[in-house]
Amino acid sequence: MQAFILLLFVIAVLVLKHFVFEYKRKQRRDYYRNEYLKSDAWQRKRYVVLKRDNWRCIYCGARATQVHHKRYAKRNIGKEPIDWLVSVCENCHNLIHHEH
Repeated sequence: MQAFILLLFVIAVLVLKHFVFEYKRKQRRDYYRNEYLKSDAWQRKRYVVLKRDNWRCIYCGARATQVHHKRYAKRNIGKEPIDWLVSVCENCHNLIHHEH
């Protein structure tokens, strides 16, 4: 009986940890999409990257209209180095994200 109760407790803890993780992940994603990408800081960083890459997609050479994060600073949104960002066209950006 004690083993069964212990098993239920472990399952409950794991389920709770999962929900907390997903909640925090959703909060980070919502902040990133709804606030950070609209911020002046992001707009400046975006401009620097597009200018560095001559407004050309690094993958196909078409006119770049977007900036792609090669890596994300999960815990430090907005503190990503310029090296983690590349200029891309909309088509290549969609392909990159649909491959994952």
